[in-house]
Amino acid sequence: MIFSSPQFLFLFLPLALAGFCLLPSVGKKLWLILLSFVFYAFWHWQHLALLLASILGNYSLAEIISKDTTKSPRVVLAGGIVLNLLLLGIFKYAGFFAENIRPFLGIAWRPEIILPLAISFFTFTQIAYLVDVYRDRRAHCGLSDYVFFVIFFPHLIAGPIVRHWEIVPQIRSPAWRVSWETMAPGLAMLVFGLLKKTLLADPLGGYVEIIYGAAEAGRVLNSFDAWAGTLAFGLQIYFDFSGYSDMAIGLALMFGLRFPVNFDSPYRADSIAEFWRRWHISLTRFLRDYLYIPLGGNRQGLARQCLNILVTMLLSGLWHGAGWMFLFWGALHGVFLVMHRGWSRVKEAVGWTGGRWWGRATGQVLTLLAVAVAWVFFRSTSFPAAYGVLKAMFGLEGPYISDRVTDPNGPFGKIWQILGLRFVADSLNGLDRGSYTELSKLLLAGTALVLFFPNTQQLLRRWRPVLGQIRAAAWELPLSGWSGFLLGIGFWLVLRTFFTARPNPFIYFNF
Repeated sequence: MIFSSPQFLFLFLPLALAGFCLLPSVGKKLWLILLSFVFYAFWHWQHLALLLASILGNYSLAEIISKDTTKSPRVVLAGGIVLNLLLLGIFKYAGFFAENIRPFLGIAWRPEIILPLAISFFTFTQIAYLVDVYRDRRAHCGLSDYVFFVIFFPHLIAGPIVRHWEIVPQIRSPAWRVSWETMAPGLAMLVFGLLKKTLLADPLGGYVEIIYGAAEAGRVLNSFDAWAGTLAFGLQIYFDFSGYSDMAIGLALMFGLRFPVNFDSPYRADSIAEFWRRWHISLTRFLRDYLYIPLGGNRQGLARQCLNILVTMLLSGLWHGAGWMFLFWGALHGVFLVMHRGWSRVKEAVGWTGGRWWGRATGQVLTLLAVAVAWVFFRSTSFPAAYGVLKAMFGLEGPYISDRVTDPNGPFGKIWQILGLRFVADSLNGLDRGSYTELSKLLLAGTALVLFFPNTQQLLRRWRPVLGQIRAAAWELPLSGWSGFLLGIGFWLVLRTFFTARPNPFIYFNF
């Protein structure tokens, strides 16, 4: 059951809202806890015991730390972190580890372990809680509050990674209830997220699968296909995960709760550091507060700071998946961040602020190029495939374009030839001229949305849909009869997709 499925939208969500509205205050929290366990069990009920054990085990450790019943709460904290990481390691990384040591041990055994859904998210959430309780014993909350904070279904599967002090005070408030001030923007956020997922991310994903699948099969790509596939994936993963975050934030709002922002137009960043302050903000915040700063942050000189950045980003890559491609992706972003840190030092030394428009524009182009190159490794399943895509992107296989993209003798064909591309009678299976036309439309629409239009938080800024500050935008969306009518049309467009394709899982469900 995913947020964009009919079962969730027309059965689970109405049932959850009805119970929340009808039950007295003391029952609202328990009702949502019960349904959140049902929501998780729907995926793979056998892992429900693992989730329960993790929650009760971490809460017991927090109890010990908060009451200071031991002379060494630091030892209890360290033990709790080790146990959480051990659980994550067994279920997520045992297969990867076994796969890489088999050749050296001469064994053929590989553990067959099903990855529990959301294990990375609920593990990081609870590690953060243990650390926060260690830092301030007063942060510890009651069992029901803790269970709700961990398992509340909008953020359980793929975030945002929330902190207890963001959620617990809200559910303890006497004002916690459904209201128009939260229900209206919540519904709007939900529809925006559904539109991103069903009308942009999923269609783009089909083309990405064809192009990158050809690279995995050893097919030599032409330059246009390589760039189109990589740009399509960059837009797919953005609309897929930001769409999920919009839905999670919107669902929480419908129940009277506000989550932290998770995306802030990251493709408009003019540096790789700003990109990470805007992309998957809750994960970046976790890595900063619980890994980078404890390692020393930027307090111990430039060399140590660069090492801390590299270690943090390597582990970020490993968190995303148990594979060398994810590790390399994280390392690559670490190198980009180190280069940015060095360049910032140079600018400080010469007194250059880089505030002119052309400096920011250059930074945006270079950042987008760096992110696109890194996405090639994130999406590819092997280094040879990634190398093949990159060779085609940078013209090492020749500046070619398929004659099925457009008519070589037509106006667009002439433009491509002026730009230096040569037409060849070549096309990937499943891509005809109509497919390329549809892909081009999706790329143009997606690029325009991420670069030039306000994001969903900005559109609904006056309603305070998220915790924290929201950047002002040139225009906002008033929630009126007309906007409701337009959102209704958007929801109808989402409903149409239910009859043409089954809902696809979100990309981050794999992490």
